[in-house]
Amino acid sequence: MATTPELKISAAAKDRKVRADALVVGVAEGPGGPVLLENPLPSASSKALNDSLGALGITGARDEVRRLPGLPELHADVLVLAGLGKAAADGSAPGEDLRRAAGSAVRQLAGLSTVALALPAATVEAAAAVAEGAALGAYAFTEHRSRTAAKAPAAVREVTILTPAAGEKALPAALDRARLIGRAVNATRTLVNQPPSHLYPETFAAAAKELAGNLPVKVTVLDEKRLEKDGYGGLTGVGKGSTRPPRLVKLEYSPARAKARLAFVGKGITFDSGGLSLKPATGMVTMKCDMAGAAVVLNTVLAIAELGLPLKATGWLCLAENMPSGTAQRPSDVLTVYGGKTVEVLNTDAEGRLVMADGLAAASEETPDVLIDVATLTGAQMVALGSRVGAVMGDDGVRDAVKAAADRAGELFWPMPLPEELRPSLDSQVADLANMGEKFGGMMTAAVFLREFVGEVRGERIPWAHLDIAGPAFNEGAAYGYTPKEGTGMAVRTLLAYAEDVAARAR
Repeated sequence: MATTPELKISAAAKDRKVRADALVVGVAEGPGGPVLLENPLPSASSKALNDSLGALGITGARDEVRRLPGLPELHADVLVLAGLGKAAADGSAPGEDLRRAAGSAVRQLAGLSTVALALPAATVEAAAAVAEGAALGAYAFTEHRSRTAAKAPAAVREVTILTPAAGEKALPAALDRARLIGRAVNATRTLVNQPPSHLYPETFAAAAKELAGNLPVKVTVLDEKRLEKDGYGGLTGVGKGSTRPPRLVKLEYSPARAKARLAFVGKGITFDSGGLSLKPATGMVTMKCDMAGAAVVLNTVLAIAELGLPLKATGWLCLAENMPSGTAQRPSDVLTVYGGKTVEVLNTDAEGRLVMADGLAAASEETPDVLIDVATLTGAQMVALGSRVGAVMGDDGVRDAVKAAADRAGELFWPMPLPEELRPSLDSQVADLANMGEKFGGMMTAAVFLREFVGEVRGERIPWAHLDIAGPAFNEGAAYGYTPKEGTGMAVRTLLAYAEDVAARAR
């Protein structure tokens, strides 16, 4: 699997002259108009530019990136003004605004090789946010272009962050973490962007082994024969309509003296036609992204291993292709999920919850301290929260901790309830439960279904949360901030931040 070359990131003192193709400085929306933030320009030039911002039509709004001719004394051919939105009175900016401004600038400066970022990053944390945004913005996917790849501007190769924190001892580790996050998120994006002709259960499993590389992560792949033998009825049922059989990939990172045990389950439908409950043609166009949850879980576990967190982290990638054929499962079929529960299939396009049921039941057998699943599960998620905000549901403690981690990481998640009155709508006349229930609030109904397969320890359900990322996993609109078109890598940063929080509390 081809990946975007990793961005080179370094830091230098703000008063140091760094040679680069472009120098990026920040502009904020002030109460009286746009304001040029602290920068390495000569004072006279800085004042003259600040006084001209309004005349130049520059507002300082988020995602605004304007190019001006460079100044010889700056050692940069291009001076770039990047909007940060509303900055604080002292000229500082929140971490997410810094990520977005840096990512937007680096993304829009594709075609240039080197960029110096002189944004308001006075602390190690702020400089790390700039680095993270740059790493996320320097992404391109051209793997399958044969004649047009050369016409696409190449991603920026190297950035230097100009910051007063350049000499801080903690900065190198913070920049290393930013690079790691960039790798993990961009690898997730690349998996999501792969066409279903190239990414299907078998090749996804191979990609997992390749990405694990030299990391201390054990990768086990269960093929269709093993799945059928061991009773994984959800994966077998969904996958039997395709000529490309299903897979279950188990990832295990188990360091000595692990302080806690986390399990992650990811939905990996490499293409979702809807099965015999066929989607309309327009509804299939983006369905290569229906494996985003599995891609998130894969790269989260690998990032945990690369960081060396004192946690046992297990990932379960539930991989299948949902296709219509003479061998496909039918509405009214009954299948037996791993662990023995039976499910009546009322709609074959509600397939994600079937493969996830297998993964949740299998993960529960190992009695983790916390179980989290992530999936592009329902269109109802997009109806409720739109295309940029994910949903988190489950036990209050885990749900709230995930939301707090998302807030710090800069990803948008919103907590949703799991009303008990939705459970009776999943009752079946012929099986333990049905895969469809109450239509209204369908995002929550799907989560209630998944909860049925979360195991118990000493009579108490394993602490669990469900992340529905159907909308924000795939950007059908224009690129914005550090987010490209198509695969976004949504939820990797949240789950990694959550794992870091668990590790910190366990010390």
